[in-house]
Amino acid sequence: MKDVELNEVDQEKQLMNRETQKNGCVKVTVPENAKVKYTGLSKDELMKITNTAGWVQTRRALLGLFLLGWVGMLAGAIVIIVQAPRCKPIPEMKWWNEGPLYQISDVNAFSEKGLKGVEEKLDYLSLMKVRGLILGPIHTVEGNQLDTLDLVSVKSAVGTENDLKSLLDQAHKKGIPMVLNLTPSYDNASVWFNNVTAVAEKINDACTHWLKKGFGGIFLPDLRNIMTTTSWQSTQALFNKTEETKQVALMGSFTNLFTDDVSLMLNRSGVDLLLTELDPAQTRVVKKLYTSHPQTSLGWTLASRTQAAPVRLYQMLLFTLPGTPVFSAGDEVGLKAGEKPQIMWDLENPAEEKNATAKTLQEERIAVRNFFKTLSDLRGKERSLLHGEYVSLYSSASSLAFLRLWDQSSRFLTAINWGDATVIMNLSYNDLPAQVQVRLTTDAVNLAVDSMVSLEKLQLEPKQAVLFSYPYAG
Repeated sequence: MKDVELNEVDQEKQLMNRETQKNGCVKVTVPENAKVKYTGLSKDELMKITNTAGWVQTRRALLGLFLLGWVGMLAGAIVIIVQAPRCKPIPEMKWWNEGPLYQISDVNAFSEKGLKGVEEKLDYLSLMKVRGLILGPIHTVEGNQLDTLDLVSVKSAVGTENDLKSLLDQAHKKGIPMVLNLTPSYDNASVWFNNVTAVAEKINDACTHWLKKGFGGIFLPDLRNIMTTTSWQSTQALFNKTEETKQVALMGSFTNLFTDDVSLMLNRSGVDLLLTELDPAQTRVVKKLYTSHPQTSLGWTLASRTQAAPVRLYQMLLFTLPGTPVFSAGDEVGLKAGEKPQIMWDLENPAEEKNATAKTLQEERIAVRNFFKTLSDLRGKERSLLHGEYVSLYSSASSLAFLRLWDQSSRFLTAINWGDATVIMNLSYNDLPAQVQVRLTTDAVNLAVDSMVSLEKLQLEPKQAVLFSYPYAG
């Protein structure tokens, strides 16, 4: 309770005593929690006030400001969308365009376990970012005897039909489509037994058989012979793109043809992917085929394992050219002619400390494999390398430089010198910057990865290859 002094009180109603009297005032005790309560405006009062002219005008002004702000933001968004540079539509690509493709021609050389061994190495192929596998030949044939050719059976030396089925199933689960090499006579000079008409009929039946088994494509060699037969149109019809066959590829190759002939044959054959053996000096082949055909139909393979230039130089060339890089088993570690791919499986085992030569060779092959994997990973991620335009910047008898670019993506510049002398390149293009970044190099001592290099009179040492990049500048 608290005391409240009252200056004016009805004297007749108050009892006066010494406790309540103080200087003529009355002291009254009232409850301590007595408060004035605020009840606010009633609904009717509030409605009456809000309908006054002042409040109506205020509401209209705030609503107008909101609408003006909203219209302004909408107009600004439209201007940004209209003025912003449009992205180019991504070209349609099939799985065989995403590369690299990996060829295992001799199954038993690849693994002592044959087809089962190939299945065991599918994880390894995934680690190397392989997008497709070209297998075989694995069919039965004896010498140069056409009557022994059986294109729809698996030779016992590599495994059984069940082994092949298991391999196909596991490859599909890991996202690695498989292409079957149907080279008829693979142990003789004449792959068509000098009777291409008779073989062509068997090829047609074999394609039908193996595609039903789950293969993602068929590879045929030296197409200039078979494409002149009456059976060729029937074979082509099996690969005409429908909902069922749009992810099935007909692949082939030509041998001993000039550049113009290859372009003509490619047009006539109608194959989905042409595999062409490439040497760095054959830059004219690249220019001709690129300007005449979509890069989705071009595939590049190494001409030979006897080249004098380092294998990493060829790896960089194939991975950065427009088209699909196709490697044979062992190319990723730099195997030489005559060496079996089974050597690759010993790289994880430490070499004997006393054998310095073996240890050095092992370290070099592991480094080459890492180089391969880095390139494979880059090509799968960068649009400019995957399907970008190809611009030739420099070309000589022993060196070349070219640019890969796509819309607003990072640009990539490949410079290669496979000669024995130093080369100085004068490079020019409308969006080339003064300096570019080193992304990958065969000579990390003189050109460190991630370092910035001036393009003014770019100097390359003998047997050197460098991959540069620079951002899109608008």
